[in-house]
Amino acid sequence: MYSLDDLIGRARELGRDKFLPRAAEYDREGKFPTENYNDLRDAGFLSLVIPEQYGGTGCSYADYMRVSAELGKWCGATALTFNMHTSSMLWSGPLADDLPMDDAQRTLHHQRRGDIYAGVIDAGHIFAQPFSEPNSAAAAGKAPFGTEAEPVDGGYLVNGAKHFASLSGHADFYGVLCTLAGEDKPTVRNTVYLGVDGTSPGFSISGDWDVLGMRGTVSNNLAFNQVFVPTEREMLPTGMYFQAARDWPHMFMTLCPTYMGIAAAAFEFTCQYLRGEVPGGPAAGSSKDSPIKQFAVAQMRIKLEQTLALFERAITDAKYQPSKSERLRAYAAQYTVMENANEICSEAIRICGGRSIFKQLRLERLYRDSRCGSLMLPWTPDICVERLGSESLNDPFEF
Repeated sequence: MYSLDDLIGRARELGRDKFLPRAAEYDREGKFPTENYNDLRDAGFLSLVIPEQYGGTGCSYADYMRVSAELGKWCGATALTFNMHTSSMLWSGPLADDLPMDDAQRTLHHQRRGDIYAGVIDAGHIFAQPFSEPNSAAAAGKAPFGTEAEPVDGGYLVNGAKHFASLSGHADFYGVLCTLAGEDKPTVRNTVYLGVDGTSPGFSISGDWDVLGMRGTVSNNLAFNQVFVPTEREMLPTGMYFQAARDWPHMFMTLCPTYMGIAAAAFEFTCQYLRGEVPGGPAAGSSKDSPIKQFAVAQMRIKLEQTLALFERAITDAKYQPSKSERLRAYAAQYTVMENANEICSEAIRICGGRSIFKQLRLERLYRDSRCGSLMLPWTPDICVERLGSESLNDPFEF
């Protein structure tokens, strides 16, 4: 049985001693954090949420979210991309165990995911999770995915495109959501979740990832042209993704911990900076006794504590078929973390002053990375607000 304190302690050591010293280079060069993934592999983190029966750690959803937030404090790009891998294991693992399957489906799924997990544990396979498409309605759950999977002997032929595909060119497999081809009227109910081998003929990567923040995620474009995927690489039985999205909605909150970690890092940096503990910052003690600075730090602390409290409540709520209030609280938590992370980083820059914007200090990187949280599908802050307002006004009140 794992210990949460041990996992967070190991994540802290990796982040403090290895990830943070490398983060500026990854950001500056838009370079994928390969060395960090080697460290995550060596620490056994690639199998963090894989059930124990398959040789994994068996970490729960809520505890993974806490470990991920610790990683996010040290390198946002690593935490965000690590979430893509871990979510692939989570969706096919503990979440799938809660979904209704008949005996034949369950047996086949156990066999298939066992082979997938063996590749992760024994060979160190990394999974990406390309979600977004040129038509954002699909990723937002409002339309079928444009990428299609055509059933053929022994598997599927996949055709289509994904963009903002984190880990592009650095993952071994890509967990691709597709609409089952051949239907008279494609629906979100017939979504197929497939593990596409990154070396498959017809699979290609394009684009130049030169962006504002989260530069180390290397989130380029993917194209699929008659890419064959064997049935053994089905990550979930056909139709199960739709049921998971409907009945296990907290599965879409797993981007949140990265930004929770960034918010905490910005606050900690501010305190260290004002205490004179950051090279290149003010002299020791020259700022920490200022009443104005103390008031501003107190306001930051209050916002951080409010954000963390809602985050903790929401991840504790997470389960199969949550109540309406639990689901709406998840939207509120997602919105709060994504928006407050950037507000806390912005306030940190104002409090620390002009020298804090230099690139040799990490605060300006935290600020740029935090701003990207508002763009994260499928639960962008705008979508969360829309759902909170609509469901609060149009359904019976529940709290």
